[in-house]
Amino acid sequence: MRKQIAAANWKMNLTISQGADLLDAIIAKPHSLTENQQAVFAVPSPYLAMAQAKVAGKKNVFIAAQNCYSKKSGAYTGEVSVEMLQSLGISVVVLGHSERREYFNESNQFLADKVNICLEYNITPIFCCGEALAIREAGTQNDYVAKQLEESLFHLSAEQLQKLVIAYEPIWAIGTGKTASSEQAQEMHAHLRAVLASKYGDAVAANISILYGGSVKGSNAKELFSQPDVDGGLVGGASLNADEFVTIINSLKA
Repeated sequence: MRKQIAAANWKMNLTISQGADLLDAIIAKPHSLTENQQAVFAVPSPYLAMAQAKVAGKKNVFIAAQNCYSKKSGAYTGEVSVEMLQSLGISVVVLGHSERREYFNESNQFLADKVNICLEYNITPIFCCGEALAIREAGTQNDYVAKQLEESLFHLSAEQLQKLVIAYEPIWAIGTGKTASSEQAQEMHAHLRAVLASKYGDAVAANISILYGGSVKGSNAKELFSQPDVDGGLVGGASLNADEFVTIINSLKA
């Protein structure tokens, strides 16, 4: 069965002491993870070592980087390499988040290079895809997200692909006042799985966890996660609140 994952994305928030307090609060609250469930915390790079220490020994809990660079090393001031992440014990990294695509102009090909180097170092990419409001209103969202997958992932072997997690971000429903329903989430997740199946077959596509990244909260997580092709969430603002995020963890399918 596919892994069910509650992934927190802290983005550029919290001081190190606030982050430490948040992790302590989440760990202290009653929650349990089955063998098939995971909690992932994508924290700012300066906090990776602190966060790793906080969750040491916790079963099915992982610390993730929010980004990495596409090269092993070199004169790339300010960037973080996968070798650096690996040396900290980091085994998960978020790639292609909508903010990275929009603000830093990350292309599908650039993300393909990042996927490649992560897999070379046995780091699991959480690969983000999704469409903006103009794409949704034009009705071309299915082709748009299919292209994101094809140009960034379709060079991979079936074995490599199954090492990835995919996160769908309905950018049009984040901060726009519009709301994506659980049915809309399921529709797109089913489409993403069908796109993967068209290249790799149904059995491979059925093994890929696809997370939903559109304003997941404690109040809507259960309904969203109940959809057959929604395997958890990539959570932004709600992950900064211990009660909210624990509720989201406890809403994962068993």
